[in-house]
Amino acid sequence: MPRPSTAVSAPGKVLLAGGYLVLDRQYTGLVFGLSARINVVAQEIETSQGVQLTEIVVDSPQFLDAQWRYGYRLAPDDGGIHLTQLQVGSDISPNPFVETTLAYALTYITATTPHAASRTLAPVRLTILADNDYYSQPHDAAPAAGRFAKFPTRLRDAHKTGLGSSAALVTALAAALLAHYLPPGTFDLGAAAGRRALHNLAQAAHCAAQGKVGSGFDVAAAVYGSCRYRRFSPAVLAGVPEPGRPGFAAALAALVRSDAWDAEVDRGDDAAAGRGPVRLPPGVALRMCDVDCGSQTVGMVKQVLAWRAADPAASRALWDELQARNEELAAALGGAAGDAAVAAALARARGLVRAMGAASGVPIEPPSQTALLDALAAGVPGVLGGVVPGAGGFDALALLVRDDGAVEARLRNFLAAWGAEHDARVRLLEVRGETEGARREDPAAYEGWV
Repeated sequence: MPRPSTAVSAPGKVLLAGGYLVLDRQYTGLVFGLSARINVVAQEIETSQGVQLTEIVVDSPQFLDAQWRYGYRLAPDDGGIHLTQLQVGSDISPNPFVETTLAYALTYITATTPHAASRTLAPVRLTILADNDYYSQPHDAAPAAGRFAKFPTRLRDAHKTGLGSSAALVTALAAALLAHYLPPGTFDLGAAAGRRALHNLAQAAHCAAQGKVGSGFDVAAAVYGSCRYRRFSPAVLAGVPEPGRPGFAAALAALVRSDAWDAEVDRGDDAAAGRGPVRLPPGVALRMCDVDCGSQTVGMVKQVLAWRAADPAASRALWDELQARNEELAAALGGAAGDAAVAAALARARGLVRAMGAASGVPIEPPSQTALLDALAAGVPGVLGGVVPGAGGFDALALLVRDDGAVEARLRNFLAAWGAEHDARVRLLEVRGETEGARREDPAAYEGWV
């Protein structure tokens, strides 16, 4: 009997506090999950009786020419699953995040069920659907009518808003494959062991796909939702061969199950730890403001780290102070200190971020973003303040606002006037802060797309 369809979603992220600091295990980041999700639906491909097919089809129907097809087979010498991208029409367009995640997840599945590997991996179609706020619509486009907009571009040409689409994609894709192929007794996304396995697998696949070992806060948020995060040691990933190379399957399975992962994901659920839950104060919402520019995050990170290496004493003092201010902000959000305390904590943290930008020569909070954030805090009643999150630059701003319709109306009107006055396209995204991480979904919710 064919397997039923499986649907999984994973949230985007906003690193409200801890940009750059989260690269170092001495420091932490405060990351919130978002209501914008990457959704993946897995459906077994039915074949005629007697026909054998070893093909995986991946569709992203919101974009032009966004289909990837792969043949797959078990590689010799315990090399795991080897993928071969197949031509679609006259084009072969690589997608390293999709291909790497497929190789890692399918290899882990076969290593987990070696006695049934050939039967386990029936051909599958995977449909990827991104909530609208992950990408900026063209300036002349009409507002999207539904949850999943059609974009008149190829995926590689779409303008991202900086919500963590690659980490959410890798997490949702890996979770959909694990949930689709493995029995509930082996993988349960709702159980702590299942989330831990997904986290470790998605971290490894995401690092491999992007060609470097990142801090992993975005994957942690995609799996667990809002949390305080301390990065894992990069050495955890050492010694894993490339997919298809001898020993890859055993090494990956051991890595996913290993106790060597030293990332700390603190959702504030443990009262004994003395920290409250990672949440927003009652009546306060986290909203995002798209400025439709985007930033070259990799180059910015390299420049900040070069400054830190060149001036270790001054940079250490600044980072220590910024860590203290970030913890102050987390305490203000999780406690009952009131709007003024949250606004003051935001302002103090922003001042230190600007100081880091000036010292390193990196536009972490560019002057135009400073002007907009200051104007919002001063000119829109109900806006507590905001930050340029994560690595900074020109990605979407994160705002903390009173959660009521009047404040939202004032905010939208202000942004429209600001954009007209400064010849800029700024808009309030529909996305909101959300605490929940990856979760199973009802496949019926995607009717018309799959």
